[in-house]
Amino acid sequence: MSTEAEIRERFWKELSHSPFLMVTLQGTQDHAMPMTAQLDANAHHCFWFYSSKGNRLASGGRAMAQFAAKDHDLFACIDGILTPESDPAIIDRYWSNDVAAWYSGGRDDPDLLMLRFDLGTAEIWRADSGAGGLFRKLFGGDARRGMQEKHAEVSL
Repeated sequence: MSTEAEIRERFWKELSHSPFLMVTLQGTQDHAMPMTAQLDANAHHCFWFYSSKGNRLASGGRAMAQFAAKDHDLFACIDGILTPESDPAIIDRYWSNDVAAWYSGGRDDPDLLMLRFDLGTAEIWRADSGAGGLFRKLFGGDARRGMQEKHAEVSL
């Protein structure tokens, strides 16, 4: 059985292995777009995205992020608020060659925009990919059995 704390901890572990999410602003007709989260082990209440001033997320506001773990055994839908990050130390903290490849002007590129995603609540699901889940599928068992302990609504 998984507790809410265990599911939350598993979420952070999986996100650190594959920090890619689909993000969209709430209340718009825009499709979600892939973004790479910049994670801080000491900031479990937020993470950051490098973006551009012309990006459809640039205006900020209430947003939703969808996450699927690399091995597809954990899924999450995260509610939060996107705001432009003005602290240059944050931009410097996560700067890398991978990030630099997106900005011809480097850290001073006039189109560079760092977005902070302040996390609200999330729904997190763990897939039943173990032997018990396989056994139930093969022999017609109730797939819903046991899912309650694999799902949590949590505050991040």
